[in-house]
Amino acid sequence: MKIKILVDSTADIKKEWLKAFDAELVPLKVIWSDGSSEDDERDPKALKDFYDRLRNANEIPKTSQPTVFEFLQRYRNAEQEGYEGVVVITLSSRMSGTANSAATAAKEASIPVEVFDTKLASSVNALVVRRARELAEEGKSPKEIVEILQKERNSKKFQALFYVSDFNYLVRGGRVSRFQGFLGTMFKIKVGIWIDYNGDMIPFDKVRGRSKAYDLLLEKVKNEIPFNSKVRLAMIHADAEEEAKELLERIKTRYNVVDESFHRTGKVITTHVGPGMCGFGIEWID
Repeated sequence: MKIKILVDSTADIKKEWLKAFDAELVPLKVIWSDGSSEDDERDPKALKDFYDRLRNANEIPKTSQPTVFEFLQRYRNAEQEGYEGVVVITLSSRMSGTANSAATAAKEASIPVEVFDTKLASSVNALVVRRARELAEEGKSPKEIVEILQKERNSKKFQALFYVSDFNYLVRGGRVSRFQGFLGTMFKIKVGIWIDYNGDMIPFDKVRGRSKAYDLLLEKVKNEIPFNSKVRLAMIHADAEEEAKELLERIKTRYNVVDESFHRTGKVITTHVGPGMCGFGIEWID
């Protein structure tokens, strides 16, 4: 069965991965206060320019999800290109209505379409895309792929953790509550964030400085995936590449990392987490 994989742009997946795993990006949008909008995208130069504009913006832009029609058009295109089924990978429905748009459009599709609400976001969903392609190559149907991905998500196979350097981006974007004690605006304060099994971003601790932030994330992920486990990593950062590299080396002292990749946050994720975010998606494979 020839299966197309669609993934929304908050997966922060690299262009090379889209080609390698026969996946297609469905972009969300950023909407500025003057009414202008732009698609989320994966071009490194465009992302660097966006980070700079966001830092200097007087007002944080808003973001919007793909429409039902946009998803339906992608399903029709896949059918015309000879695909016999579609798997859609989306960010958590607790963060966006993207999964709902995809599922609503699926009701009108002429070929089987299955939507997987990962209850996650950012680079860990790039790992989910790769896993979905592995399952497709094993001959699994779209329904079987999503059923397996759901079981694996429930069994802690996929996790997402990161820290932010300015907690106010998440607060102003309405993605987390202003929990007492998590005002991360002081110099060098890093706030650790874990995406829980309901798909919510949960601030869990704060520290001062990069090195302590690395250890903070490691101590948190240890509760879900034991140290020394075999894992794949998708490092993620918002204009903090050096920190992502340092964090990877710290992770390697605790885990058997069999595969690693680096990803930049796209425009939509950066709008909500702010420049300076750093973290990782992790896939437990043994």
